Amino acid sequence: MRVIGIISEYNPFHSGHRYQIEESKRVLGSDSMIVCVMSGNWVQRGDAALCDKWTRAAMALRGGADLILELPTPWAASSAETFATGGVSILDATGFVDTLSFGSECGVLAPLEEAAALLSSPDYSVVLREYLNKGLSFPVARQSAARNLLGETAQCLETPNNNLGVEYLRALARVGSSIQPHTLLRRGSAHDSDTMGQGFASASKLRKELLSGERRSLLPYLSASDLDALSQVGLSSLSFAERAVFARLRSMCAEDFLSLPDCGEGLHHRLARAALEHHTLDELYTAVKSRRYTHARIRRLVLWAFLSITAKDRPASPPYLRVLGMNRRGQSILKEMKRNARLPILTKPAHAKHLSQEAKALFEVEARCTALYDLCRSDFGQRKGKLEYTENPVIL
Repeated sequence: MRVIGIISEYNPFHSGHRYQIEESKRVLGSDSMIVCVMSGNWVQRGDAALCDKWTRAAMALRGGADLILELPTPWAASSAETFATGGVSILDATGFVDTLSFGSECGVLAPLEEAAALLSSPDYSVVLREYLNKGLSFPVARQSAARNLLGETAQCLETPNNNLGVEYLRALARVGSSIQPHTLLRRGSAHDSDTMGQGFASASKLRKELLSGERRSLLPYLSASDLDALSQVGLSSLSFAERAVFARLRSMCAEDFLSLPDCGEGLHHRLARAALEHHTLDELYTAVKSRRYTHARIRRLVLWAFLSITAKDRPASPPYLRVLGMNRRGQSILKEMKRNARLPILTKPAHAKHLSQEAKALFEVEARCTALYDLCRSDFGQRKGKLEYTENPVIL
């Protein structure tokens, strides 16, 4: 029996995610167990998750997952490389997961493995620096360097799921993990597509419809039980806390921005200036974005500033395994993990007091991130800001 790991955001969990779980089990074994590492309350695009992590964990369990572990915010709200490193490190530390399943636009491992090997080579680093010195953004410089050295195979890096898959492969090698990768052909609408059809829709389109109040037309893509669950909680967006974000940004000087992860190359001056000159987040993102600095990078920097996350708040790898939810099969996985895991397992918030100082510091960062997430809820005021210390895992 296999134990399949999936690294995810589930923002929200939809038919494409259900397909990935079902197809992974069809190919790898119908009795396989599914362990998901899921982003908490903040996601890679530099925004609040549509709904809180416990609600999303319950949706994933109803969709076929057995155990949900949290990817802490300093990795969840980061670049693809850091996101992948955090997720793979957690799966590897369980001591129980043997396969990593992920979707890709190409649906086969060979070109992704070739690209992963190249990106970790010394030759690539030299050529990448040459393109960065020309003033290109990192993604453009990365693609140009790969095309220079890899030829047509570098095309696999032009699509987001292939690109993330390559980072998973690189992370497996960096961690020295024995977990075996497996990729599935991604089906349905493209990443960030604004279209819906053929049983699949992008998560960004579903978020847009849900935030606008649409429900009925989403039944092919979200289950009735999940739609009902989403109607019971306040949906969230960083834009709902826009003034609070600007209050934080305007209290920072340029040197404060320098302490954020991945903030350099003059970005701290641009951010400090834009925070004083603009009045909406979209205006600020557009003002700071340039040929060299991508929109996604700017969004993440603004989020890190709001959450007061600095580079020192992110250790080399996650120092604990936080359980967000499980079903009966997940409970049996957890039992095995307690015998084999290489990191402490938190099944209750109270367990955090037994962590090392480094791990305890990260838990406190996560608690602050959860308290600030409350400001982004459309139903702000309905819950207390200390859920990190009071909420236990979902059990279905």
